[in-house]
Formats: sequence, C-alpha cells, structure tokens
Amino acid sequence: MSPLVIGLALSAAFAHASWNAFLRSGADRFWVVTVMSLTMVPVALPFALLLPLPPADAWPFLLLSSLLQTGYSLFLVAAYRHGDLGQVYPIVRGTVPVLATIGAFMLADEVLSPTSVLGIALIACGILGLVVGRGQVAGRPLLWALATGALVAAYATVDALGVRHAGDPIGYAAWICLFYGALLPLAFRLTRGPLRIDPRSVETWRAAGGGVVSLVAYVLVVTAFSLGPTGPVTALRETSVVFAALIGAAFLGERLTMRRLASCLAVALGAVCIGLRG
Repeated sequence: MSPLVIGLALSAAFAHASWNAFLRSGADRFWVVTVMSLTMVPVALPFALLLPLPPADAWPFLLLSSLLQTGYSLFLVAAYRHGDLGQVYPIVRGTVPVLATIGAFMLADEVLSPTSVLGIALIACGILGLVVGRGQVAGRPLLWALATGALVAAYATVDALGVRHAGDPIGYAAWICLFYGALLPLAFRLTRGPLRIDPRSVETWRAAGGGVVSLVAYVLVVTAFSLGPTGPVTALRETSVVFAALIGAAFLGERLTMRRLASCLAVALGAVCIGLRG
C-alpha cells in the first residue's frame, strides 16, 4: 500500500474512534446519533448536487448500505447503554474482520491461512479479556456489540463493492449520508416522536461536531477503499480500537487497566493479521 492509503486508513481510524466518543458521552445517545446524522446532510448535499450522479449499478449498493448503517446506529446506541467505549468499541470492530474471514471461508471456499487463524485467535482472546471481569461475563455488552459488529461487516462489504461501481468515492459517500440522514430521523420519529433540537444547547453543538467528524471518517475510509486493497485498508482501520481505549481513558473517565489495554492491542493485532493474510 502507498503511504497515502496508509495515512487515509489511520486517519479514518482515529476519526471513527473520536465520533464514537462523542456518542458514548451523550446523555440521550439515540438523540445524539440522530442529530449527528442530520449534521451530515448540509455538508454532503453540495457534493451530491455538484458531482455526477452515481451510475445505475451503484444505487442498489447505496440504498442497502444506508439501511445497514441505520440499523448499525440503532444497535450501537443499545450497546453503549450497557458498556464503556473502551469495552464495546473493540468488540464491535474486532468482530468485523473475523466475520469477513469466516464468511469467505464458508461461502467462497477461501483457505484459512496460518496468519488468519492467528488473527482470529488474537481477536477472540482480546474480546474475552474485555468482557470477563470479576469471574463473570458481561453478557449484554457482548451480545449488543457482536450484533453491531455484524452490521458493520455487512455495510463495509457493500461499500467496498459499491464504491468501485460508483467510481467517485466522494459522490458515493455524499449520497449515503443523504439517505442515512433521512432514515435515522425517520426511525426516531416512529419510535420516540418529534425530534426536538435547540440550536442554543451545548449538547446540540457537541452532537453536530460528532456528525462532522463521523462524515470525515467515512469519506476517508471510502477513499482509502477506492485507492487500496480492501483487506489491508480494513485491517489498518481496525487499529481504531487502541485510539478508542486511549480516548475513553483521557476524556470519558474510563479505567484503562493493563488488561483492557492488552485486550485492545490483541484485537488490533488480530485485525492486522487477518487483513494482511497471505
């Protein structure tokens, strides 16, 4: 991979961990993630209008990815209701390369290399270290985080294919944001009633800032997918689990124990092993 692709993937990893910190710190996380989705719309709209429309064969990917990302947001909100950023986030991100590798093995007859097996083992050990404490397993954070990770794996696969059909990663990301910015407020309306936003509130501006960071993270990784191989880009992006652990400790008051840090490093290293499998 070129230095540009590596830089894009690592920047996306840091930005992605950062917007998750915005979400985890919110009092009403469903409201926060919905405001974040709306913030993306005015940023993405000029690009959607000025850039050429994606070709017809890219639209099924656009629509499916938008639906999957809406579901992902709802599951992520539920996961953070039961666990810390430094616990939930690594499980979500670590699940992605494991599911992708196992899926390729079962559905595409790909051979599991020794590096892939090592990566899966490292991620499994890292997740175990994050959810086992004081002799008990933290069941709810684990289940919600695993389900969220499955949705991430699904939309990441759709995007990796869709951006190649679209040709222009910026235009592709812009239309995704527009659909996502319509679907999530609709889900809020159906389940919680009218969405109330006070432009003078500090919480509103924090959520809006998180939305901008989320958009930047998405554009960075979609651009990296368009310029480099999917596996290594995905692997580098999963190093965001380490950023999440550090951000959680520095800004959210979460305990960064040696076991949690070692578990996060194990997940990140496992993701790299899978992404760089030979």
